[in-house]
Amino acid sequence: MGTIVSKEARQELIEALRQRYWVATKKEKTRILDEFVAVAGCHRKHAVRLLNTRESVSRPTRVGGRRVYDEAVREAVIVAWEAADRICGKRLHAVLPNLIEAMERHSHLELDALVRARVLSASAATIDRLLAPVRRTAGRRRKRRRTKKVSKQVAVRTFSDWEDPTPGYLEIDFVAHCGGVLTGAFIHSLVATDVCSGWTEAVPLLAREQSLVVEGIEAMGRQFPVAIVGIDTDNDSAFINESLLAYCERREIEFTRSRAYQKNDQAWIEQKNSAVVRRFAGYERYAGSIAGQALAHLYSQVRLYVNYFQPSFKLIAKTRDGARVSKRYDRPTTPCDRLLAHDAVRPEVKDRLLWHRDRLDPVALLHGIREAQAALAALASPALSDGPQRESLEQFLSQLSQRWRLGEVRPTHMQHTAKPRTWRTRKDPFEGVWSEVLLWLQQDPDATAKVLFTRLQSRYAGKFSDGRLRTLQRRIREWRAIMARKLIYATVDEKHCTEVAPIGPNRVQRTSPERTTA
Repeated sequence: MGTIVSKEARQELIEALRQRYWVATKKEKTRILDEFVAVAGCHRKHAVRLLNTRESVSRPTRVGGRRVYDEAVREAVIVAWEAADRICGKRLHAVLPNLIEAMERHSHLELDALVRARVLSASAATIDRLLAPVRRTAGRRRKRRRTKKVSKQVAVRTFSDWEDPTPGYLEIDFVAHCGGVLTGAFIHSLVATDVCSGWTEAVPLLAREQSLVVEGIEAMGRQFPVAIVGIDTDNDSAFINESLLAYCERREIEFTRSRAYQKNDQAWIEQKNSAVVRRFAGYERYAGSIAGQALAHLYSQVRLYVNYFQPSFKLIAKTRDGARVSKRYDRPTTPCDRLLAHDAVRPEVKDRLLWHRDRLDPVALLHGIREAQAALAALASPALSDGPQRESLEQFLSQLSQRWRLGEVRPTHMQHTAKPRTWRTRKDPFEGVWSEVLLWLQQDPDATAKVLFTRLQSRYAGKFSDGRLRTLQRRIREWRAIMARKLIYATVDEKHCTEVAPIGPNRVQRTSPERTTA
């Protein structure tokens, strides 16, 4: 370790050795450096630089001078910094001219001309340097308490996590009755389906709001034959919120959610949205309390008809072999029968289900559904955008026999999600003569379409080309199918229109066969 010498002694030693070092040989320079490093205690490379220097370098001693940014300037900067909500030096430097002028104008600050000029001339770095002591003692501004996101408190459940749940685990979703246009106010249907049995309930909500969602779940819970054990929703803010989370905690209901943008995690409710809600309520736009009451009346009939008399397939196994996927389904069974066959359902619940099923009339329920559909068709709001207009009441009623296809889900076929076209793209060629064709058919019901088309061509020469024959054949075939259904259901329709009382879960009044008129 080198000997510690003072700065003055080291400087004298450097001056004495520098002349010898310049004229010395390489070996002598090595010996001089060894001696200097041993005495001065510095690094060998630093010793080389000191001995090679031609002139003595000494820093001028700083003599205390006048401070430009004195205490008055610092205090003015602190006041402006506080008024600017303690922003950084660069932002404060940019706003200082306008800030000081505004504070002086409203008598919050009064600066001497020299102090004001020095404050405005200070750079951003100088401002930070002046504020450094007060920043150390001022402490950090208290941050707002960040609320924990509700989505972090709700567990995620994927489609593969269900395994084989007991009755009472529900999937919940919204169906928007917007007519394809999401602007404006319209009704949402809150739909819930039991994963185990497929039991489905739906209630209309005039607004998509979290408190109404809780009330809707409460109402559906009173209609479900079993107690609600768990619910699974998507990531809609109407579901993922404090209201529904508190409700589930209070009722000890397991609350889970699907992954974002993964609709297959809620495959059961997505299928029911199509096969039940869209099948019976359609795709029209419904808004207002009257339409909500009509939807509620429809769902009161649909829930009994679907859950007691509409069997559905249920996937029980799926295997993948390369690109080929094989699915195996259970035999078609109604939700009521699945609950009756499940061991976890209590005997008193099964007895109540059997009691209700034995007192329900499926034909009367279907008739009530058709009446509610007719009412909805009359209440549907007009379209809000350009495009095909909504269908009339007559069109809606005439197509009821085919509307079941819109919601049908077959295990061996792909589900078509596109809405079928219900409007005409060309003018009806038989618009002016269809009443005559119907008159001819009434006079001669067995007449063929070809014979009737020949009569039209002879009466209206040049109006109908031979290519219109196929259109007339299809039109007459549809008319005959409608007439055949009227012949089959004429007695039933007349009976229900006149003498069927409102259908409820406890009682169905029917007219005896003796009182039925032909």
